[in-house]
Amino acid sequence: MESEAEPCEDLFSCTLCGECCKGFGGTYLSDADIEAIARFLDIDTQIFIDKYTALSGSKRLIRQAESGYCVFWDRVCTIHPVKPRMCRQWPFIRNILVDVGNWRAMAKSCPGMNADAADDDILACVKKAFANREDG
Repeated sequence: MESEAEPCEDLFSCTLCGECCKGFGGTYLSDADIEAIARFLDIDTQIFIDKYTALSGSKRLIRQAESGYCVFWDRVCTIHPVKPRMCRQWPFIRNILVDVGNWRAMAKSCPGMNADAADDDILACVKKAFANREDG
């Protein structure tokens, strides 16, 4: 009998390629993310905000480097132990529950995602990921 975890493991396995750290749209930051990253970098929260973030509407996001990657990407995530919630959740994001086609679109740039998985498996795993999160 197949375990519940196996189909989810077949859906995504991070290759550490950094493609999810690149592109426009940005990584939104919660207040907790801002505090954790500033503490990790051993700098004042306001200095972190001024130096490493930008506003998108009313929300803070991590700035991008000229390369198009997150300013904290240098062949690896340099803030990995405290990476933002949005990064920790990748690729199990809420927009997939709205349209499973979003999974396939994201998989075009992420070699760790299985673009050929059945819609029902994708939806079940994303729902499971949300059920297992404290921050839903």
